[in-house]
Amino acid sequence: MFSHRRVISSLLKSPVLKISPAPSSPHVYTQCRTRYTTPLNTVIMFVPQQEAWIVERMGKFHRILEPGLNVLLPIVDSVKYVQSLKEIAIDIPKQSAITADNVTLNIDGVLYLRILDPYRASYGVEDPEFAITQLAQTTMRSELGKITLDNVFRERENLNVGIVESINKASEAWGITCLRYEIRDIKLPPRVQEAMQMQVEAERKKRAAILESEGVREADINVAEGQRRSRILASEAERLEQINKASGEAQALLSIAEARAKGITIVAQALNQKEGRDAASLRIAEQYIDAFHQLAQKSNTLILPNNVGDIPSAVTQAMAIYGTISKHQTLKTNQNRRDSSQTGPTMFLERDDAEYNSDRDDDDVKPNK
Repeated sequence: MFSHRRVISSLLKSPVLKISPAPSSPHVYTQCRTRYTTPLNTVIMFVPQQEAWIVERMGKFHRILEPGLNVLLPIVDSVKYVQSLKEIAIDIPKQSAITADNVTLNIDGVLYLRILDPYRASYGVEDPEFAITQLAQTTMRSELGKITLDNVFRERENLNVGIVESINKASEAWGITCLRYEIRDIKLPPRVQEAMQMQVEAERKKRAAILESEGVREADINVAEGQRRSRILASEAERLEQINKASGEAQALLSIAEARAKGITIVAQALNQKEGRDAASLRIAEQYIDAFHQLAQKSNTLILPNNVGDIPSAVTQAMAIYGTISKHQTLKTNQNRRDSSQTGPTMFLERDDAEYNSDRDDDDVKPNK
């Protein structure tokens, strides 16, 4: 007998679910949650976990049955309300709302709530789910009216938090707390949606143009940097080339000067030998004759001395000039040596000047002879 009553009680207290086809498609079904039915008083009652049964005795609130075994008095006690303590998800129907910039939106969402106080949920409001649904709709309209359309998409999380806080303030007296609210779908008017699409396309085109211009700028910078480095390298190469060329010319001049100095040294040594001056006179005579041989070959204008055919006189003049220069160079060398030794500089200078003047007079007299 008691087992039969428990089966009947469990059937009566279970929630009633109704499956109905969705209006858009015959193959899609939606689940609609309905209110719990109150079980009959069978004296011994078994309350499921996460449920609260409100018991009235002779029409007045008596107590709340806890999960497990409970005993009621027949006839005078009755289960008036059955409240589920589980988290409940409620669909918020689609509704229209106007944003701060006067754009009409069609928006819906999902509300997650839980009953904390079964007594207040039973006696504080007639239909808790209907009341919380209406409160969520009005709060949603109020929060959307504070922000613009762009912020609806940017601050979606903040909008959800604001709606939850507003609902909790109002539903505190009903013993219900709102855990979270999620905006499910936002539908815009066709013209606004087209304008937003055009704005998105324009923004993408602008970004593409900016990226393209930045690419061109980077390419120009790279080309300019390459040209600058190329010119720097070319100038450095040219500078090194000039340095190497100048160094080579300097080495060549030094080599020529050294060769010439060695030649002059050899000639001087030859002149100091016996019959060296006769050989020098012969060489000068040959160059004199060769010089007159080259005249009038490159130009028609000629400047000739009076005694062109007097070869001995020319040789004598050349040798006299050579002797004067060699004596003068010898006197300078001796003067430098005496200055360095700092022994009787005044006396030697006077003597050198006298010797130089006497030698110069002798050289002046020799050509006249």
